[in-house]
Amino acid sequence: MSGDSAGHVARPTSAPTSAPASGTPPRAPVRTFLRTADGVAVEAAYEPGAAPRGTGQVFVVAHGFTGGLDRPHVRRVARVFARYGAVVTFSFRGHGASGGRSTVGDREVLDLAAAVAWARGFGHPRVATVGFSMGGSVVLRHAALHGPEGTDAVVSVSGPARWYYRGTAPMRRLHWLVTRPEGRLLSRYGLRTRVHHRDWDPVPLSPVEAVPRIAPTPLLIVHGDRDAYFPLDHPRMLAAAAGDHGELWLEPGMGHAENAAPDALLHRLARWTLAGEGPGRA
Repeated sequence: MSGDSAGHVARPTSAPTSAPASGTPPRAPVRTFLRTADGVAVEAAYEPGAAPRGTGQVFVVAHGFTGGLDRPHVRRVARVFARYGAVVTFSFRGHGASGGRSTVGDREVLDLAAAVAWARGFGHPRVATVGFSMGGSVVLRHAALHGPEGTDAVVSVSGPARWYYRGTAPMRRLHWLVTRPEGRLLSRYGLRTRVHHRDWDPVPLSPVEAVPRIAPTPLLIVHGDRDAYFPLDHPRMLAAAAGDHGELWLEPGMGHAENAAPDALLHRLARWTLAGEGPGRA
């Protein structure tokens, strides 16, 4: 989960597109809509960052449920990552100015795929996908489905290991929001997140089932020991499924997702992606 008031990047003005096809990273920020494989218009922003252009990496940030590219916590993540490379942020379907309705982690993999393709179209040789909460599950499934052509490094922060989890009060509230008509109404007008009314059919690959398919792409799983949504058995299940190719960081005192991730942790995440195989907690 995430949420906050709106933000800083200018509103998009161009028509939906699939990829820039320029092959040259722009020197100024770009704001546009992308068209997903199933036809949804997704708002996205590209920022060249302050890192030396020779690094070649672009971070694609996948936010949590009720988030969006204009949320202050997402902008903070982008500012930190911009010190290490270019950054692409976007709003999942049903969030912000994007079209469609949220499927809470299912069809969102198509939104991330469109953002990654857009980033690669600027000529960046290396893409790192970093997801938080719902976005954490999406980056895992995206990497499993697309392999090394989809991403060169994967970071999942505060993500679930399995679907339909109701073991904590925040997750029980979330399930009420997405499964009940009155909950979806509250989500639309109170949280500015439009949720689809249909159940998953078929049920998508779960995060713990996706993780073994990610190898050999480097994988980092990050979780706070004070996460109110998903207890520590979730990251431990993901790490066990990853085996030797995954790395697990359990962060003392950290809560849930973007809001809870301190800047120092974000810097370490960025350095890990640039190293290919992480430097751990150094």
